[in-house]
Amino acid sequence: MKSTNTSKSVFDFYGKPSFLKALPLSLQHILAMIMGTVTVPIIVIGTVDGSLAEKMALIQIALVASALSTLLQLYTIGKLGAKLPAIFGVGFAYVPTLTAIGAQYGLSGILGAQLIGGIVMMIVGLFIKRIRYLFPPVVAGTVVLVIGLSLYDIAVNYMAGGVGSPNLGSMENWAVSLVTLLVVLLVSQFATGFLKLASIICGIGAGYLLSMYFGMVDFSPVGAAPWFSTPTFLEYGLEFHAAAIISMVIICVINSVQTIGDLSATTVGGMDRELSDKELFGGLLGNGLCTATSSLFGGLPTSSYSQNVGIVAMTKVISRYVLALAAIFMLIAGFIPKFGAIMTTIPFPVLGGATIIVFGMITMTGVQLITKDEMSSRNVTIVSLSLALSMGIYAVPDSIAQLPDVLNLVIGGSPIVVATFISFTLNLLLPKKTLADEEHERRQTEIQMNEA
Repeated sequence: MKSTNTSKSVFDFYGKPSFLKALPLSLQHILAMIMGTVTVPIIVIGTVDGSLAEKMALIQIALVASALSTLLQLYTIGKLGAKLPAIFGVGFAYVPTLTAIGAQYGLSGILGAQLIGGIVMMIVGLFIKRIRYLFPPVVAGTVVLVIGLSLYDIAVNYMAGGVGSPNLGSMENWAVSLVTLLVVLLVSQFATGFLKLASIICGIGAGYLLSMYFGMVDFSPVGAAPWFSTPTFLEYGLEFHAAAIISMVIICVINSVQTIGDLSATTVGGMDRELSDKELFGGLLGNGLCTATSSLFGGLPTSSYSQNVGIVAMTKVISRYVLALAAIFMLIAGFIPKFGAIMTTIPFPVLGGATIIVFGMITMTGVQLITKDEMSSRNVTIVSLSLALSMGIYAVPDSIAQLPDVLNLVIGGSPIVVATFISFTLNLLLPKKTLADEEHERRQTEIQMNEA
């Protein structure tokens, strides 16, 4: 229910706290998402062998796309947007598909397939009310659980210095990441009031200072970044290739299921209630529109950010004003690249130390969702098999090396795809039996055995 306009509570979606109180809470969300937002276009440009100018342009468009997609979800336009405290932006889940398409068809091939994928995402949103029963808590919760588990290696790699770092696993990297984590833990568990809510920004601040002492902070990106930049319509063109479109449509549909999980985790973990059909409908429709529209300007597909869902679940801060400040900062950074470049100076160990506890919160939110259904033998089978196969294949990617390229492309890059497919399929195929039904079966079996 909508609160009064005078609310200043950070625990009220419509609350508008003072700017000074909201700013550090917003920075937590910015710092949690910034590296992912800028890393995806860097990876894609490397795949298509793009120029430095193209790399900088795609980073700026990614920041703008992330900001606008988040603002749409917070404030909505008509039926577009969930009106929930959720951060959206260029998503990591797409990376394997984007790089595979880019290597074969270039950036224009990616953007053409993305346009179709975004439209399909909107179609899923249009029909979600009719098919939502296919995604009960045991399915959505399993997806969220796997999202959390699949993020652990990212956090640990960050803590150790980042993949490809020449000093990966050094004592300095671990010292910085562990100090960051320790400060987050101490502040979140022992501080009170506003300071407790800002535990992540406190940890990042402490880790950043220590990393400066070790000489780990590089300010050269700030000097190299231009002062002003604007997106250009159809600068990179659009090409449509069947194989690219099929791959992109599949990952966009899978991402829609991830969005269901993330939005469910937001309402359950941050607002102590279930996700409504209206919120889900608007969230998927808005994300599909942003994904399709971004392709026209060179922006990559958008997705809900699970790490920010974890922050909401951890702090219970749901004021859209707080999250909107984060989006506005990203928008400014998109047009004034030097602002965004400042955020990229934060070393990976600092981000890893600050986010690993957040990823753990996502995992526990998934557990909360799963246990909203009865833990019958049927549901335990769905969860356990989904976890075993998805995380097993993720740990041993060579196990699917002989599959057709399209399947390898979709399955190998993300355990979320495997977990979604298995949990969804088993939920359809396995007989729907409650704990009471299973107990009755056991008694009947025991009677039959005694009679025999």
